[in-house]
Amino acid sequence: MSDATTTDLYEVTMAMSYLREGMTGPATFSLFVRDLPPERGFLVAAGLESALDYLSGLRVGPEDVDAFASALHRPRRDLEPLLDLEFTGEVRAVPEGRIVLAGEPLLEVTAPLPQAQLAETFVLNQLSHQTAVASKAARCVLAAAGHPVVDFSLRRTHGTQAGFQAARLGAMAGFAGTSNVAAATALGIPAVGTMAHSFVEAFATEEDAFRAFARSHPGPVTFLVDTYDTEKGVRVAACVLRDLDRGPGSAVRLDSGDLGALAVRARAILDTAGLADVRIVASGGLDEYGVDELVRSGAPIDTYAVGTRAGVSADAPYLDSAYKMVEYDGRPVMKLSSAKVTAPGPKQAFRRPGCADLIALADERPPDDGTPLLETVMRNGRRTGRRPTLAECRERFTADLDRLPSAARRIRAPAAPHATVSERLSALTARTRRRIEEQTSAESAGLSVRERTACGPLGSP
Repeated sequence: MSDATTTDLYEVTMAMSYLREGMTGPATFSLFVRDLPPERGFLVAAGLESALDYLSGLRVGPEDVDAFASALHRPRRDLEPLLDLEFTGEVRAVPEGRIVLAGEPLLEVTAPLPQAQLAETFVLNQLSHQTAVASKAARCVLAAAGHPVVDFSLRRTHGTQAGFQAARLGAMAGFAGTSNVAAATALGIPAVGTMAHSFVEAFATEEDAFRAFARSHPGPVTFLVDTYDTEKGVRVAACVLRDLDRGPGSAVRLDSGDLGALAVRARAILDTAGLADVRIVASGGLDEYGVDELVRSGAPIDTYAVGTRAGVSADAPYLDSAYKMVEYDGRPVMKLSSAKVTAPGPKQAFRRPGCADLIALADERPPDDGTPLLETVMRNGRRTGRRPTLAECRERFTADLDRLPSAARRIRAPAAPHATVSERLSALTARTRRRIEEQTSAESAGLSVRERTACGPLGSP
């Protein structure tokens, strides 16, 4: 089976019905986040490259048809219209690393309706998860206020692929390294790590453990000092470090307790021992909130290692994202459900100073002070250009972050900028709503007549 089967069942049933009904006209679907989580002042667009990899390889093969038939308990021949379906459409999207706001399209797919429908689940999954994690990583970088941040999340992310993505997204947002060897190797980013408490426990004394570790790892070393008693551990580490021909870059790592107070005492011990160059690394349940508190307190911590909470975006583990049809065969469409109204038509978002963005129709000219966020990244089912490097994604992020209003950058109670809607998009929305309401009203009236005809006069048996 291929990734075509990594989809919700109703995508299959809808695509099959479209094909049987001959509904293969071009459809545009828009992917966006309705509302930001309460503690988010912005989002960082991510997941596009994974989505493009999927779309460029999307093709329903014989084994996929078998899987669909089995899942639906239908004869294989009923699902054969899906055989050889592949993605031949166009994708316009916000490049990875750019900052986006609620309501702005992150991606728009235009393709024959069955193709665009079948792609929904995978594409929505990739952009939703990765945008959430990238946004969390960006806030960790902001909280660190210039101190290096490293990724320690692999052991508790929701699967190893999610761990790889967390390492990549952290690097995109400015992390200095990752503990994930596979990600470091594949992405060309620094691999970082120290030792576990089990290493210290395996030896008779902390000093034995530290000296053994140093013998195996000549050069800069980092000793985990909180296995038994943190202050004593720092003193033992200082004694061992003084004896080493280590060069610059060695450190002690604090992983539990009152990290701020322990860092102050550790710094004093190291400085008294003549080890002012030895750094302090802090870890243990940290994310942007803990890092922010430590930085604001003036704790003498040099590097922050964020793990579980960052890798799973613990305080906001999902986004209120949607992938909705906005046009079919040249006809604007929209959803009128309560609290889930969507705007019709293919769109463009224009970045304006201070993130006072404008959401407009795709064919509108940009305002004098605005630049388009969405770019054409796929045409005829193939990428329009090369895959951007991680460094290029990071440059986009850094440039956007520098222009983000300070209120949106706050770690606690951020104030998110709000995009406005163009006059043409507002007018199209009003016309489309009116047309749909008139159609549903007429349909309801016709249904009422049919019901009376079928049931006979009121009170008849």
